[in-house]
Amino acid sequence: MDVTRYRERLIEIEAGLSNHIRRDVASGREQLIDTAADAGDVSIADESESGDFTEAELDTTMLQQVQAALRRLENGTYGQCLVDGGPIDPKRLDAVPWAPYCTRHQKLLEAASKTEADARAPVF
Repeated sequence: MDVTRYRERLIEIEAGLSNHIRRDVASGREQLIDTAADAGDVSIADESESGDFTEAELDTTMLQQVQAALRRLENGTYGQCLVDGGPIDPKRLDAVPWAPYCTRHQKLLEAASKTEADARAPVF
């Protein structure tokens, strides 16, 4: 597998996410500082600030996944499923270059997460 194009793409994604996180955090902080005096303005500022920080949090999670993929590139395990070491389909890596699992194991993990979430859901 030619990992050069994946490395370039991951580095590009990493830079874009880092810039986006910086902008979201700065925007959220700016809104904290510039919070208006009346209750309606405060409510709108709180909502917008919360959105900025939530976006930054999601981007941070994705950035961590991208950085983990770059580490796998460096140690020679990129494109290998973390569960069994089997190959990850290149089509999957084209779509999600930071993917740590083959499609089969990703589906199993998602099903297990859903089952766990369903078990925690309140019953009425």
